[in-house]
Amino acid sequence: MPELVTPPAVRINARRIVAIGTVIWFAAFVVLVPFYGWLGRHHHRIWFWTCLAGWCLGLVGLALMSRHRRSGRTV
Repeated sequence: MPELVTPPAVRINARRIVAIGTVIWFAAFVVLVPFYGWLGRHHHRIWFWTCLAGWCLGLVGLALMSRHRRSGRTV
């Protein structure tokens, strides 16, 4: 069996990707705010809370990435 060759790692801007994802989650949250009552009546309020959780976790991720960058642990 031939040995598998591992390709080199691709350098990406992870901060940009996390920031864009965070903005998308926040936009979805804002879009769902006027429909809070409708979501509750149709048992889909989990969409609202999922968007809020995605936004909050994105903010935590950005803060953690900034902390790592300040301490010199960039990848």
